[in-house]
Amino acid sequence: MASEESPLLATRDGAALETIYDRFTPDQKRWIVFVVSLASLLPMFVSATFVPSIPQIAKDLNSTHAVVSLGVSLSIVAAAIGTLFWAAYSVFYGRRLMYLCGMPFLCIGSCGVAMSTSLRSLLFWRFVQTFGCSGGMSLGAGVIGDIYKLEERGTGIGIFFGASLLGFAFAPFFGGATAQYWSWRNLHYSLAAWGLLEMLLIYISFPETSHPGTMGIEKRTHRRKCHIIWVNPLSSLWLLRSPNLFATTLASGLVLLSDYVLLVPMTYTIGVRYGITNEAIIGACFLPNGVGNFIGAPVAGRLSDIVVRKWRARRKGVWHPEDRLKATWIGGLCIVPLSITASGLLTAYVGGPMGLSLNLLCLFMNGLGVLFVTSPIGSYNVDVAHSRSAEIIAAYVASRSLILSAATALVIPAIERIGVAWTDIIAAVLALFGQGIIFLTIRYGNRMRASVDVGLSTQE
Repeated sequence: MASEESPLLATRDGAALETIYDRFTPDQKRWIVFVVSLASLLPMFVSATFVPSIPQIAKDLNSTHAVVSLGVSLSIVAAAIGTLFWAAYSVFYGRRLMYLCGMPFLCIGSCGVAMSTSLRSLLFWRFVQTFGCSGGMSLGAGVIGDIYKLEERGTGIGIFFGASLLGFAFAPFFGGATAQYWSWRNLHYSLAAWGLLEMLLIYISFPETSHPGTMGIEKRTHRRKCHIIWVNPLSSLWLLRSPNLFATTLASGLVLLSDYVLLVPMTYTIGVRYGITNEAIIGACFLPNGVGNFIGAPVAGRLSDIVVRKWRARRKGVWHPEDRLKATWIGGLCIVPLSITASGLLTAYVGGPMGLSLNLLCLFMNGLGVLFVTSPIGSYNVDVAHSRSAEIIAAYVASRSLILSAATALVIPAIERIGVAWTDIIAAVLALFGQGIIFLTIRYGNRMRASVDVGLSTQE
């Protein structure tokens, strides 16, 4: 019979296993989810508000758009490093302390970006800024794994992903409006103020959620008042040697690529095709996709919990982790491929208000469909690597970010060479290929998990 136990929890008595998720009341859990979701909004705003302000930054620093856009690539690298760093140290020191340590980096980095007078200083402080807030997603997913048991976790992670991705919807519009009507420097001062308020909120009202006895510092019999150790942040990536975790990470990246293929070149596709030049309006065109993300994440999470309960009852209590992945079919097979293909064809062949309206509908459907795939995958990864939930989400986010950064660099050249329709069709095929990987993981999940032991949830 399958069970969900970490090696540490497995040594406890039955009562502890039953009550470990009841340490917090439902109202406390909702508040915790709210706080970590607010923290995960920050990385979205830090990354997505920068792009619309590139022309204004280039003008102020007497540089070019291409050179200033290095800040985007640098922030991807900083986010990948940061999410691994904060997740690895959260295993030893706990989630709460890592949130409190990261926020000062964000505040100082944001002020540094706002006061930059040269490209060199801009890029340095941009790295510090992004590094500081990059733990939002991995730490938040770890917190959800700490407080929700198996049958509730999909809903919790779905709400968390949906709330955090709401930033992906509003950040481009906010960044574009700020660049158009205010100042990019004031934008980053605002991000610093937000980080300070978030740090105060966490300090006052956020409890430590790690399971008692599981933090590394609790196991030290002799420790100093300020106990600092070295934790290898790259150790989280070693979890991806598990075939299951590697497969779901790759599949998620291929499906999520469709979002980036639609959004990254929007100025050159929808903007040019429908004559939109105002930066604020271009930013507003991101909203339908983000609203789709916001709606899709909790619905998909709830659906995946229903699927887990259904199949567990059908097997008379036996749990197969891959059951959760069956909730991805509607998004991966239908919504994502059809929406991105339709968007490419509409952009290429349908002009005027009708073409723009249908394109915005496709953006909404694509945002909905992508979260119907990635939300259950995120919950699945926490399920099967529960004792290292923050680390696996960090490895998942970091490796996926690097895949996407390399792939999206090819989007605009592909559009220029073969056209927007064929570029979007290729992205749809890659999304279907990702769904094929998920199908193989569902079918052969038990064998894949048995082939490499990375401390996955035990099966008896």
